[in-house]
Amino acid sequence: MRWDNLRLDDSAGSPSPENGGQVPMFERGAVVRTFDTPGFRGMTFYEIQAKSIVSRVPEASRVPFRWTINPYRGCQHACAYCFARNTHTYLDLDAGHDFDSKVVVKVNAPELLRKKLASPGWAGEHIAMGTNVDCYQRAEGRYQLMRGIVAALRDAANPFSILTKGTLILRDLDLLLEAAEVTDVGLNVSAAFVDKELWRAIEPGTPAPERRLEACAALNDNGLPCGVLMGPVVPYLSDSPAQLDAAVKQIAAAGATHVTPIVLHLRPGTREWFLRWLHTAHPELADRYAALYRRGAYAPKEYQARIAAQVGELASRYGVGRRNPRQARAIQSGARPAARSAPARPPAETARPEQLTLL
Repeated sequence: MRWDNLRLDDSAGSPSPENGGQVPMFERGAVVRTFDTPGFRGMTFYEIQAKSIVSRVPEASRVPFRWTINPYRGCQHACAYCFARNTHTYLDLDAGHDFDSKVVVKVNAPELLRKKLASPGWAGEHIAMGTNVDCYQRAEGRYQLMRGIVAALRDAANPFSILTKGTLILRDLDLLLEAAEVTDVGLNVSAAFVDKELWRAIEPGTPAPERRLEACAALNDNGLPCGVLMGPVVPYLSDSPAQLDAAVKQIAAAGATHVTPIVLHLRPGTREWFLRWLHTAHPELADRYAALYRRGAYAPKEYQARIAAQVGELASRYGVGRRNPRQARAIQSGARPAARSAPARPPAETARPEQLTLL
């Protein structure tokens, strides 16, 4: 998927045969920064003044929302399976290590958003965040762009949704609560498995799965309905009945309002990087993956349907969406829960996790 308005400004510098017809970021006026702190060693940040911040989703995309915000390009989460990897090649960077270690920061994102929301042509449509790279990745702790973005959406009473693996979302609890008073706010945490060994291998830059589910519980405890996108389910590595059971059980304990599985898909750029990791970490699975994904980026429909059915059955068994987090945790621990409260208000139609299939 090509997001043309995610490209950088071409006004500075000019393309040349040496750079494949693209303009390197240092010729586009980017401010290049590195930070000698443990959380950012080996990272390079390119601070740019973006020309726009609200991106239109191509009509061919299989999602219900038409607008997104992506304040960052590249992601320190370093998930081997991240679908957005190929977008880095538009910037004359590679889809592998560069995507994990060279992050573009749109430092003027909040100001651009306020201008967009106030423009006469803006109709107040739903805006999705976290659909390309995680807006609450570690860099957000330094740049704090999301506070300005959420505040702008709150002030305009503009509906929005956030999908994240980052626990940093809890920093903005105050703004999210204020926004929920005036508009629809849909929140989803991404957590596909609870296997710590697999997490360290395949999602090395993310918070641990249990911490993400704790964030989900905290959001729900504070009256902000939050579900879980169980994605990606990784074939032969996180899809056994026992692994699915363990994950859904913990998701239920977090009081998630809903859970939806998304099976791993391997688009160009991601496919090459993930399969390189697979050949190193699990060479015994190479042939099975070649067979499963022989027809393209997606696993066979029957495989996806089987995973969806298993997760649906487990969600029903453990009561996902039927209890608040405190009741769910009491049941998991064997304690007698208090009387059931009224069900939480579901998120906006455009914020349902089964529709957030981009991450």
